[in-house]
Amino acid sequence: MDEGSAEQPEEVVSDRELTKLERKVAIAAALILTAGHRQPGVRGWELRRRLGKNYPKVLEALDSRLKRIGLRLKVVHEDDSQDPDRARYYVVVAEPLALSDLTTLGYSIDEVAVLAATLAYLYASNDRRPYKEVVELLETKYPKWRVESILERLIRRGYLVRTEDDQLVVGWRARVEVDKQELLRAIASLGKFPSGEQTPQPEADSAPSEDQT
Repeated sequence: MDEGSAEQPEEVVSDRELTKLERKVAIAAALILTAGHRQPGVRGWELRRRLGKNYPKVLEALDSRLKRIGLRLKVVHEDDSQDPDRARYYVVVAEPLALSDLTTLGYSIDEVAVLAATLAYLYASNDRRPYKEVVELLETKYPKWRVESILERLIRRGYLVRTEDDQLVVGWRARVEVDKQELLRAIASLGKFPSGEQTPQPEADSAPSEDQT
């Protein structure tokens, strides 16, 4: 009788702690999935403010639950500090999309090839290079008007960023969706600049003239 009475408080405390953790996991999921910023995800310091200093443990629990439904939590450090408070947290699919998967999302093979080549070039250059330099590199395979058109679309979609000083930088979406090491291995295995040669190349003089409507 006495032993049963002694064990009961421990079970009650355990249940309370579990309920508290579940509530924090739900809050973390809501913060990450419904961020009101233009850019998805949420900063670590925002999670700390709502969940307390032990928020990394809450995120571990959230990640465990997400994996059950084919998702996972991804942490993106945007500087070299590796400070969890300054990192941004996203929910992504458990298996990262291959660049080839983008063709099923409405991107042409040319656009995927340009994205792969541009990211590989930026990754080898501290994630940024002058916009003009990137265009000149891509012009070896595509007409300039086509290169600029594709880059503009990739910028709008968040894969790339064009800065005020005319640098081209790896965008948030590429950091989240593209496996950097896998891309570099794929490029290295090709042994050449990806050109999207699976489709006919447009002619350099096929750009629309100024008087065309």
